[in-house]
Amino acid sequence: MPKEKGFRKRLYEIVFEADTPAGKAFDIILLFAILLSIAMVMLNSVESLHNRYAAFFYYSEWFFTVLFTIEYVTRIYIIDKPFKYILSFYGVIDLLAVLPTYLALFFAGTGFMTIIRVFRLMRVFRVLKLARYVKAGEVLKTALKNSAGKIIVFLEFLVAIVILMGSVMYLIEGPEHGFANIPKSIYWAIVTLTTVGYGDIAPQTVLGQTLASILMIVGYSIIAVPTGIISAEAFKSSKSYQKNTQVCPNCLWDKHDDDAVYCKKCGTKLN
Repeated sequence: MPKEKGFRKRLYEIVFEADTPAGKAFDIILLFAILLSIAMVMLNSVESLHNRYAAFFYYSEWFFTVLFTIEYVTRIYIIDKPFKYILSFYGVIDLLAVLPTYLALFFAGTGFMTIIRVFRLMRVFRVLKLARYVKAGEVLKTALKNSAGKIIVFLEFLVAIVILMGSVMYLIEGPEHGFANIPKSIYWAIVTLTTVGYGDIAPQTVLGQTLASILMIVGYSIIAVPTGIISAEAFKSSKSYQKNTQVCPNCLWDKHDDDAVYCKKCGTKLN
C-alpha cells in the first residue's frame, strides 16, 4: 500500500502539477495532443480531404480518443476524491472530450462534437503556469463574474428597447413593407440596434426611417456600456490577482494565497 500511495502521489504531481520537469513535459505533450486532435477534426470536415484520407482521420481520431481516455481514467485513479474531479468543470470537459467518438459508434455525425476539446486548453494554460495567460484569464473570469448583475440589468434594458421599437415599427410600417409581425419587427430592431444591418428588412416610410435613425444612434451609444462595466471590474480584479496556482489534491481548490502551505478550503497540505 505505501508503494501504491507513493506511486499515486508521483503520478498526481506529474498530471495535476507542473513544478517538476516531468510535470511540465506531460503538460506540453498534452497541449500538442489537444491541438493536433482539434486540427484533425477540422481537416476531416473538409470534404475533399475526408474523401482522400478517410482512413487516416479515422485511426488518428481513435488514437487521440484512447490517449485522452487513459488520461481521464488516470486522473480519476490518482485523485483522493474521484467524484470531486468527475463533477468538476474540468472533469466534465475531459469526459465530453472523449465521449463523442464512442457515441459515434451508435449515432452518426456525433464524432465532430470532439471539437469541444478546445476547452481543455484552459487547463493547460493554468497548469503550465504561463503567468501572463493565467493572470489574463483569471482577471477576465473574475471581472465577468462580478459584473454579471450589472450586465443582466443592461440586457433587460436592451430587451425592453427592442420590444418597444419593434412593436412601434410594426405599427408604422406594417406587413406591406416587410414587417409581417411583431417578432420579425423585433428581429429588425435587434439587427439595427447592434449596427449589424443585414438589410433584409428596411423601413420605407419617412417616420419609419426616422425611428430607425434614432435606433442606430442609440445603438452606437450603448455598445460601449458593457465594455465599460467589464473594464472597471477587470481593473479591480487585476489588483487582487494571486499567482499561486497549486491544486489541492483533496478538493481540487486552486484559489490559494501566494504563501499558502495548506488548502484554505479543506486544510490538506499542498504539494
